[in-house]
Amino acid sequence: MRLRSLLAAAVAVAALTGPAAASETFPAKLAGHAFLPAMTMIAPPADAPRDAFVSGKFTGKKRNEVPMSVVGDVGAAYGSHPTGISLPFLGQPVQGMSGFAMNRAPDGSTYTLTDNGFGTKLNSPDAMLFFHRMKPDFATGKVERLESVFLHDPDRKVPFRIAYEGTDSRYLTGADFDPESIQLLNDEIWIGDEFGPFLIRATLDGRVIDVYPTELGGEVLRGPDTPGVTVPSVPGKDFRVQRSGGYEGMALQPKTNLLWAMLEKPLLGADGKPEGDFLTVMTFDTGKAAWTGDSFRFRLAEGATAIGDFNFIDDTRALVIERDNGEGDPSLECKTEDTASCYPLPAKVKNIVLVDTASVDKDGFIRRIAQVDLMKIRDPDGKAIVKTAADRDLKGIFTFPFFTIEDVMRVDVTHILVANDNNLPFSGGREIGRAADNEFILLDVADFLAAK
Repeated sequence: MRLRSLLAAAVAVAALTGPAAASETFPAKLAGHAFLPAMTMIAPPADAPRDAFVSGKFTGKKRNEVPMSVVGDVGAAYGSHPTGISLPFLGQPVQGMSGFAMNRAPDGSTYTLTDNGFGTKLNSPDAMLFFHRMKPDFATGKVERLESVFLHDPDRKVPFRIAYEGTDSRYLTGADFDPESIQLLNDEIWIGDEFGPFLIRATLDGRVIDVYPTELGGEVLRGPDTPGVTVPSVPGKDFRVQRSGGYEGMALQPKTNLLWAMLEKPLLGADGKPEGDFLTVMTFDTGKAAWTGDSFRFRLAEGATAIGDFNFIDDTRALVIERDNGEGDPSLECKTEDTASCYPLPAKVKNIVLVDTASVDKDGFIRRIAQVDLMKIRDPDGKAIVKTAADRDLKGIFTFPFFTIEDVMRVDVTHILVANDNNLPFSGGREIGRAADNEFILLDVADFLAAK
């Protein structure tokens, strides 16, 4: 038995020596912590339709026009815990930090993105789409929102009917797109969408310049929410992109100005099932405004189900967030059917992965170099400023136990910046019964960033 075990282990190690192999885990130290409160709202532009001044009216089984009348909760799969924040909202929620741009604004602030609103096309027609410039202050623990820019389509570049089609301002909403990744290039904004999936090109004041459908091997990729996909439709035949499986991560490669657009979930095969435990990455030439035809694969770690963001740190190496679908500290995992004070699906796999796009194996898999475990961050200096509910001693330990962690970027040769999407008001993570804030963490990961 002992000999067979050793032989099996040797075979397993040999199988992991290629470019897509399992990677070394490096330590991370919390160097700063700041947050934007969950209940952060902004007013729509003055010329927006009146409909947009109260958002979240369609998140229940029927229209609800009474502001702050229905408490949000995390959903049955997560224990139906209330989050303490009620819908509909007066104004537009800033929630949902869903991507960092690699290039920063001249003042050093970071471009980031609010996603589609409340999770689906059907429940988000009154959720406006916008991006921001933000600057976390780790001395005060606060995040300053310097600017918010609303996406609009006055030139009718969107190739389908939008929710506010008949208005003069033609602002975009969560019924039109689900923006999940953002990049800044030559004073233009590029956004990766999940519904199409599409690439959206816009000016710095939010005016849409163009919208590009996705092409892979000469095929236009579609999802169940792509305009033109009708019901009934056959998964794997009428659409290959899974629902909420579009461009969660889209990296801008220095020097080449190629966008590396990574799907959040595996594509569907002809049988309607995921084609494997890997994600497809396609490259788009911003200079030619066309897909290059090249594609690659990113292998998910065991237990991971999706990615959250993707950003280069030099000419070829890049950071990828990979995650499971859990939230909450694993020490509070439910042991019985009573979920009132526990997490049925706690957070376990929350990684920042360093990859080398110049090292690709014969099957197209990008090499995983190293990773950081966001559930095991060292905090010897007590930098954490938000309490985490747990049935264990977390002294000196900081975790990032959120369902959706969707923002990562390199700050300098030593640090990375990470943030979460709090899915307001439908996610918790820190404490049962309390909505997650928009947290920004600065991590000291010098050895990790130097790994080759």
